[in-house]
Amino acid sequence: MENNIRNFCIIAHIDHGKSTMADRFLELTNTVSPDKLKPQMLDRMPLERERGITIKLTPVTMNYKLNNRDYILNLIDTPGHVDFSYEVSRSLAAVEGAILLIDATQGIQAQTLANLYLANELNLKIIPVINKIDLPSVDIERVKDEVSNLLKIEDDKIILASAKRGDGVKEILARVISDIPAPEADKSNILRGLIFDSIFDEYRGVVVFVRLIDGQIKKGDKIKMLSNGKIANVLEVGIFKPDLLPIQELSAGLIGYIATDLKEINECRVGDTITTVVGNIKPLPGYRDVKPMVYASLYPKEGSEAGRLRLALERLKLNDASLIFEPEHSPVLGFGFRAGFLGLLHLDIVKERIRREFNLDLVITAPSVVYKIKTKNREDEIFIYSSLELPDPSSIEHTEEPWVKLDIIVPVGYLGAIMELANNFRGHFISLDYLFGHNAIKEESQRAILHYEAPLAMLLVDFYDKLKSASAGYASLSYEFLEFRPAQVVKLDILVAEEKVESLSTIVYEDTVQQVGRRIVETLKEVLPRQMFEVKIQAVIGGKIIASERISAIRKDVTAKLYGGDITRKMKLLTKQKKRKKEMLKSAKVDIPPEAYLAVLRKR
Repeated sequence: MENNIRNFCIIAHIDHGKSTMADRFLELTNTVSPDKLKPQMLDRMPLERERGITIKLTPVTMNYKLNNRDYILNLIDTPGHVDFSYEVSRSLAAVEGAILLIDATQGIQAQTLANLYLANELNLKIIPVINKIDLPSVDIERVKDEVSNLLKIEDDKIILASAKRGDGVKEILARVISDIPAPEADKSNILRGLIFDSIFDEYRGVVVFVRLIDGQIKKGDKIKMLSNGKIANVLEVGIFKPDLLPIQELSAGLIGYIATDLKEINECRVGDTITTVVGNIKPLPGYRDVKPMVYASLYPKEGSEAGRLRLALERLKLNDASLIFEPEHSPVLGFGFRAGFLGLLHLDIVKERIRREFNLDLVITAPSVVYKIKTKNREDEIFIYSSLELPDPSSIEHTEEPWVKLDIIVPVGYLGAIMELANNFRGHFISLDYLFGHNAIKEESQRAILHYEAPLAMLLVDFYDKLKSASAGYASLSYEFLEFRPAQVVKLDILVAEEKVESLSTIVYEDTVQQVGRRIVETLKEVLPRQMFEVKIQAVIGGKIIASERISAIRKDVTAKLYGGDITRKMKLLTKQKKRKKEMLKSAKVDIPPEAYLAVLRKR
């Protein structure tokens, strides 16, 4: 059977022009009419447009004619930030090839390599494209040399393009058709499809995004989820244009959607295999279980809205398989959820989506990593996800923390500053490789890859910002989990007005407690609003205060209305004011604004 289907995705480092290139594809194939086409067309969330980044993978089906033959091109646009690499891995599993996009001004970056390695693991066909050749600061020969050395190909195999102007776009699509193999699919076989994403529709239920491997499916059929045996009715099938477009039938090799009558979100799992109700088939290779890198507790500002927060997290998890959460309770903050994220940006995006899409304001505890603890009275090891779960120090035999493999790409002129920074963040140097090729004869154009191993906890807050500062913005990084290693850590508590603020408690290294405690109390003194009474801010380990600050009370001149009389009248008013402030202090409670949590996080 003649096959005219090509399934591919675009992979790149963040801000290398993926979304703009996708816009040019939509324009050239007339998938979106010119009057409806807008920048970042496939970035569907307002957050993506505001921040200029891709957060969610987005599929689209394009029809294209080349050499008098019609082709169906299924594109999946992917994120570029390291926090969303799971989205990339799911996209790659649904296609046969990938366009590797490289910025002509920046060259190969850390996430370029990370995404390329993911594609190579799946034996996908790679089409290298150097983008942004229209910019004045490009060094095309250097970047071509880097790409050819990396992929072990000739320079003439690399396409030069400008997504902004449209240069090279036709050549890219021609290469997609000629180089990327058609899917090996058979309509006559038993239905098999891989779920790579899903959304929830209030009226229709769960809508699954599938890559159909074999068979065919149409409205009115029944399908079964292999992981749990759940059976669903097919209400509608269709493709992405990029909006959902119903069609009569979805056949093998295509990427499309299936609207089901499932109402429970957990009945459909990303990575599951769909098939017919009858028949016995083996599940398709799914996705490796994602391992959250960062944990934080989420509490609704209004305690009565814990149910709404659960619903919000369940809805987000449907199309964000990397998000995990479980309920927990805090004596101070009430009922909430401990959630796992792939990084701080992922945490920030989830928080903002909950605020916008579900109108919920959250209190978020300081992000931390998972620790493995062996206690003296237990043979097995326990995992703790926040400082609230840390056992009594006298019962702990030893504690282990997660370490990551860290790859940093940087111009050689900044190597000294970056190595000093990595050492300050407890990094262990492993090796140094040079990335430049034969044409990189100037020192400023030479670049290197630093390989480090480092505690994940040290990378949570401001390592990335300091990395960019130390390299004048030229460095890039990617990381992956390595193993658990021994750590000397303690719990640091923060008291505000002599009341423990659980959401500010954190786990810190023993040799940095003084420094971290001092920094936190000084930051809180700057951001907390003044009260009618004096507020004490203290950093405490166990029963020992290691740092303290005070916020002076707001002074009201109660004697301003006096216009005569002796001093006893003035002293009477001042004594009365002092007595009232003491009474106020007994029931004092300082409301800590969200800005204070963020300020502490940034400066920790």
